[in-house]
Formats: sequence, C-alpha cells, structure tokens
Amino acid sequence: MTEMSLRPGRTPLQLAVEAARAALADAGIEHRDIDGLLVGSSQGVRPDRLGVGFAAQGGFSDLRLLEHIEIKGATTIAMVQRAQLAIETGAARTVLCVFADAPLVAGKGSGSTYAHSGGNAGTRGLERASGVLGSVPTYALLARRWLHTTGGSEADLCTVVTTARRWARGNPAAVVRAPLDEQGYYDSPMVSDPLRRLDCARPVNGAVAVIVSGDPAVGHSVRLNIRGTGRDHPVRHRRAGGESWFGGGRRAVDDALEQAGMSRRDLDMVQLYDPFSVVTLMLLDEYGLTGSQTVPEFVAGGGLGPDGPLPTNTGGGQLSGFYLQGMTPLAEAIVQLRGAGGERQVPDAATALVGGIGGRVDHHAAMILERAA
Repeated sequence: MTEMSLRPGRTPLQLAVEAARAALADAGIEHRDIDGLLVGSSQGVRPDRLGVGFAAQGGFSDLRLLEHIEIKGATTIAMVQRAQLAIETGAARTVLCVFADAPLVAGKGSGSTYAHSGGNAGTRGLERASGVLGSVPTYALLARRWLHTTGGSEADLCTVVTTARRWARGNPAAVVRAPLDEQGYYDSPMVSDPLRRLDCARPVNGAVAVIVSGDPAVGHSVRLNIRGTGRDHPVRHRRAGGESWFGGGRRAVDDALEQAGMSRRDLDMVQLYDPFSVVTLMLLDEYGLTGSQTVPEFVAGGGLGPDGPLPTNTGGGQLSGFYLQGMTPLAEAIVQLRGAGGERQVPDAATALVGGIGGRVDHHAAMILERAA
C-alpha cells in the first residue's frame, strides 16, 4: 500500500509504481518473477487513468498475461479471480494485481471526478433532467427505498457510520480517525436525504497492489488461500414494472461459499464495499449475514463492532478508512488475516468474506480468503 492522501499530488501511475514495488518486496521477489499483470483504475475518461501502459513504466516485461479490468467497484475481486483462473490453467504463475487512483486534483473538488451523469439519452437522461446527478442522490433514493421496505431508520445509518469510525481509530492508514458520536453524525450536513456527508465515502489518492501466485516459494511469511469466488451481474434497466434495484449479491456469496466448502457460520469477519452507509445495510441483508435477526436489529445490537458476532469493515471501511474502490475491503482482509491489525485486530481471525459491488448495485463479486495453516 501507498500512503492514502487527502492532498493532490502524485499521479495514479506514480502511485501504482510505488505500490507494486512494495508488494514485490513484501513477497520477496523481483520484477522478473512476475509473468502476469492485471491493472484496475477508477471509472471515467481521465488523461491520467492507469492502463496497461503501466507495465513498461513499472518495469515489467515478458509477460504472459497483461490486461486492464474495469467493472467499477467489483474490479478488484474480478482481478484476483482472473489471476486465480490464469494460474489454474497454466496461463501464468505469479500475477500482480494493482489498483491506483488520484481523484484529488489541485483546483477541483473530489466530487467532480465522480459527477459524470452518463449522458442525456434514455433513463440517464431522465435522471439528469430531474436533478439526479452523480452517485449521492442515486444512493439516497436506494436508501430511502431500503429503509421503507425493511422498517429501518436513519438511526441504522448512524450506527454504521459511528461503528466504522470506531474501527478506524485503530487503523493508522485511515484518513479520518477523530472520535464520532451520534450527535456528531446528526450534525453532519444533509447532502441528499437521507444521506449526510458522513454517510459518504472519503476519496483519497493512493494505490494498493496484491500478488497472487501458484508458486509455494513466493509470498509473505503468512500465506492466504483463495478458497472461493463468485460473481453476479443483474443488468438492470431501471424502469417501472416491478424491477428491483436490490438483488444479485446473494448468488455471488453462495457460489463463493460453495467453492470454499464453508457456510456463513465459518466467517470470522466480513469486509464490504461501502461507498455509502446504506450499502453496508443492504449487503448484510442481501448476503444473508445476520442470521435470524433483521439487519436493523443486528446493527442496533452492536453486531458489526469489535465486540459483535460479525466484525465488519474493521479498518473503518471506505467511510472512515479510505475510498480506493474494491481494494479497500481486500487490503483490510489481508491485514487482518495476517494478524497485523494492531489495535483493531480481530482475535484468531482465520477466514474473511470480501464483497464488492459496482455501479448502482449492478455488479456483485464475492471472495472467501483463509489464512493458510
């Protein structure tokens, strides 16, 4: 990992080079040992967007696998899944997966990076005409609908946010670590009802790189095994007629658990993609992670926190930790399973579910990681 910065500075390319070097050093290997490279970057057309050209700038050559992958917030798990399949089929042996982003640019607000509306035609055109611009109002509509259908309340959003901040206080890499109570949450300005500023992820400039290898000689002193992966892409059209914006994630998680030969009871923690607080609630529901309790009951009872039965987003997630799309939950899962969580370490953590979503819950990806015996 690079430093996660709230200040404009280096480009995604420069950040990716640093993260890649750090990953190689962590694994005890050289550039020449990498025969596969998978690159992910933030969506949208930007002149500094990271692409396959990073291979040359990063010092890699003679690659058997080189691809740019982009399915929004599900990209990271898709990269790891692609690396795993390449290794299993003999298409590569040791693959570097890197994601870098630098939305903070001098003279521009970070929101402008993600404010693309998708054009003026079709459903997106209708949204733009009615003032639904960017992700915040879109997820505010999702939040209001989810709270209505489940009987949840804004208090549940508050609990998600304050619990994430509680976890972040033990994470030196988190960009927001100041104490936060309920009053502090409700004092946060409303952006798009019911989402306040603190319900929204904090963009950063940074990069994370991970190495997936079939070579037993490669790796950190603590190795992690990919036990299962799953994907689902509902491909919604967002029109009236009974279509739901929810659904799709359950199958991805079920497939990952089936591959792993595990059940939900075997999970020591979950690391979820949480660009907005309501997404944590939605995914807990969609993934079926709260047992016989409703999600509001589970959250209100402290189920996500350090003393709860299902530690969730233990680095502060994207709300208080850092928003680096799907690399945020994956990086925290790796830290925890290595036993390197410090003050926030989940005791005896051996298994983790990593969940990723993309778009407006259009893409789902899930992965089960386990600490090697």
